[in-house]
Amino acid sequence: MSADQFLAGQSLADRFARDRQHLRAVAYRLLGSLSDAEDAVQQAWLKASQADLREVRNPTGWLTTVTARECLDMLRARRRRAEVALPEPELPDTTPVASPARTAEEEVLLAESVGLALLVVLDRLSPAQRVAFVLHDLFSVPFEEVGRVLDRSPVAAKKLASRARDRVHGPAPQQRRLAARHLPLVAAFLAASRGGDLETLLDLLAPDVVRRADPVLLPAGMPTDLRGAQAVAEETRHFAARARMGGTAWVDGNPGIVIAPRGRLMAALRLTVEAGRIRTIEVIGDRDRLDGLAIAVAGGADRSREHTCTTVSPSR
Repeated sequence: MSADQFLAGQSLADRFARDRQHLRAVAYRLLGSLSDAEDAVQQAWLKASQADLREVRNPTGWLTTVTARECLDMLRARRRRAEVALPEPELPDTTPVASPARTAEEEVLLAESVGLALLVVLDRLSPAQRVAFVLHDLFSVPFEEVGRVLDRSPVAAKKLASRARDRVHGPAPQQRRLAARHLPLVAAFLAASRGGDLETLLDLLAPDVVRRADPVLLPAGMPTDLRGAQAVAEETRHFAARARMGGTAWVDGNPGIVIAPRGRLMAALRLTVEAGRIRTIEVIGDRDRLDGLAIAVAGGADRSREHTCTTVSPSR
């Protein structure tokens, strides 16, 4: 059966165009980069357009498998070369639908819709763990099919997803349950920081608040310690652009904020709250310190599956 005879007259190009947004959503969560996700989807189209389609019964699931395998190869290559971003390959213009313009604004909006904390934690997983978690927990792909993507047994795929899930959500000790009541305050602080809302910042900060920051994040001459609500609020307004790349998260078991452009952790804020106001803000940017932080997704929104993907037909 040729691509043009795919599924009783529906062309592969038509099916791919219909599924493209779904495939891009899968690829973005697997790779954490819009440009890399677009590349993976285009590579998946090139492979799909040359494949033997006679045994395919579920085209969306099959295309998801092809895309996931492309992403897995990219994650493994990224890990091997220890690269932050992969170079964009030269691809012929044969995709059925033209790729949308890649803008910084689109990347920010997409990252916010997924959750920056989730992207940060996913970036810390092994390629196999990331694929197992994203496919099963976020897109409801059965473990039998996840195992086929990873060349593992369903049991092994389930264990990989379980380990990843523990990293994504972290443990839930009693102290974190108590600290959860401070999450709305931290979210309000982040929102006010993004908007440069001085009045709200002053309401959220304790009068004697202390901000401590790693020197690597500060302009020359700026003190590593800053004291007082007015001074801290004024400074925070100047970093509104950074705050727009931030999201709430558990940082070492307490409510905090991660600053992560394109899902890459650049800084983390550990906040302490006393009497309903923020008492200390520790801004961490030193790479060794960042690597040592325990970061997990705050709240339960990311525990739910985002999409339902019908059973995946194995790719050959």
